[in-house]
Amino acid sequence: MSFVKASVSTLAIFAMGATAAVARDQVHIAGSSTVLPYASIVAEAFGENFDFPTPIVEGGGSGAGRKRMCEGVGLDKIDIANSSSLMKDAQWETCQATVGPVTEVRIGYDGITFSTGLSNKGFENLTPAQIYLALSARSNAETWADVDPSLPAVGIKAFIPGTKHGTREVFDEKVMLVGCESVGAYDALVTELGDEDAAEEACMAVRTDGRSVDIDGDYTETLASLDANPEGVGVFGLSFLLNNTDKLYAAKINGVEPGFATIASGEYPVSRPLQFYVKNAHISQVPGMKEYIEFFVSDEIAGPDGPLAEYGLVSDPELAKTQEIVAGLE
Repeated sequence: MSFVKASVSTLAIFAMGATAAVARDQVHIAGSSTVLPYASIVAEAFGENFDFPTPIVEGGGSGAGRKRMCEGVGLDKIDIANSSSLMKDAQWETCQATVGPVTEVRIGYDGITFSTGLSNKGFENLTPAQIYLALSARSNAETWADVDPSLPAVGIKAFIPGTKHGTREVFDEKVMLVGCESVGAYDALVTELGDEDAAEEACMAVRTDGRSVDIDGDYTETLASLDANPEGVGVFGLSFLLNNTDKLYAAKINGVEPGFATIASGEYPVSRPLQFYVKNAHISQVPGMKEYIEFFVSDEIAGPDGPLAEYGLVSDPELAKTQEIVAGLE
């Protein structure tokens, strides 16, 4: 969807600011480590098939990418922010007050998996309640069997995305908060704290005793952590899992296996849309920017038979609507 809330006079100022900046001929993108491999595939193919330089694609996390995009208008600023989480209303307002219109472009869907090494048996199925009871800041469980006797009697060690990653927001809201509610802890926290927002924050707070470890890098760092801790559990995007099935297997969540069909249907409970955010004021200033965006969401690239699906992206059933939005960018 597109959010356009800037006045004509404000837009004129934004446009002048972009024109005054030092010219460049490459699209500059940063953000989500989940979207990074998809954007890199598209950027490389774009450079090979168009008369424009290959776009520069960096990681850094969804929050960091959106922050950089919203810093201002000018060709010393990035053009596009990749994101595995949705921009909140307050950030929309602040960002567009600074840079003018911003457009959200959905590229498909992904699932968050709870995966472990092939030799670490017993994690074939997990529930948000079990994960919450293991990783909550209020937990003192030492093994997974302490949480649920049906789980392995191995020490709790989970490697989760750091707070700058969009995946963390999904983990907090769709796993920790859901698990907290399902065991009745949320209602107890509301009574204890006297505030629903405070109760939600408490539900999403994780242990700081070394049982839950934030990973600030990308999924390769999480994989390396599992290599060093063979009984650990790591949080990965579906695409990373599918490209590492020689090392990892994923737990079902509430009995549902993560996969293309279950994520596209919404049956898998820990799925999320993937998108990027476009700074509209740069489209007329950066050669090839609109062409790159159109190429990214084309049927040939983002469709069910394209290279992104082959890598692990769950194609958006409403891709045609996104293509219409992109066609109207200017």
